[in-house]
Amino acid sequence: MTSTNTKSRTIVLIPGLWMTALSWEHWIERYVARGHQVIAKSWPGMDGDIEQLRRDPSSTAHLGVTEIVEHYESIIRELTEPPIIIGHSFGGAITQIILDHGFGAAGVAIDSAPLKGIFRLPWASLKSAFPVLKNPANSHKAVPLTPEEFHYAFANTLSAEDSFAAYQRYAVPGPGRVLFQAALANMNPRAVTRVDFHNDDRAPLLLIAGELDHVAPPSVTRANAKLQQQSRAITAYKEFSGRTHFILGQPGWQAVADFALSWALDPVNLPIAAPAVEAVDASPRRLQP
Repeated sequence: MTSTNTKSRTIVLIPGLWMTALSWEHWIERYVARGHQVIAKSWPGMDGDIEQLRRDPSSTAHLGVTEIVEHYESIIRELTEPPIIIGHSFGGAITQIILDHGFGAAGVAIDSAPLKGIFRLPWASLKSAFPVLKNPANSHKAVPLTPEEFHYAFANTLSAEDSFAAYQRYAVPGPGRVLFQAALANMNPRAVTRVDFHNDDRAPLLLIAGELDHVAPPSVTRANAKLQQQSRAITAYKEFSGRTHFILGQPGWQAVADFALSWALDPVNLPIAAPAVEAVDASPRRLQP
């Protein structure tokens, strides 16, 4: 997919649970090199050093969806024009909520966490969330993943060595409250992860799925897309073969980054269909330097 729209745009990047804005480092460099202004901020209280966040994550233990949404909306309000908003994982759910609130010129939700209204989650999703959801007390804590849990949830096509390298660079404790809010959303009429799927005035939305994602398998993203397609606003779906939840840094990330930006510059409806032809080797492998 290509676009003739070469105007410089502002792009807001929103990370997901267990990550900071550092997870976007490759995308930032790529988008800035193309002349765009990129704003990549971590969740409130998570802008510090990775090692410091691991030693003392208490500043994030209170965070819920509402606080995170308000954080990014306050950033967007300061801009002179509506930005392109791209979010990964829980950042994808945050992106959809922000679009529903009337912000943004276009939004891209990559491997999005489920919104209220998605009822069936695959076993892989439940297993990925179990380190937090296994203990109700975690709703008031920032909970880390172990290297093994990260390998299963994020980097299941990488070798154990390369998964650990990614873990060391990016992984931080994540506030358990947001997972509990999502898990209990369908039992709460005022759930903070609800959006109006009939909102015809929201900005165009692209939902991207990774074929081998354990946290947000394609079935979850397709269910999300079907709900959003109840709106007359542009809704698009794209599935990338061989991709995991580490889609932002996994070999082949460039194709995902380029597609997301190209679509956002010139949004079109894309129906739920087969995965993209372009693929990466999904066997365990070493990251290229």
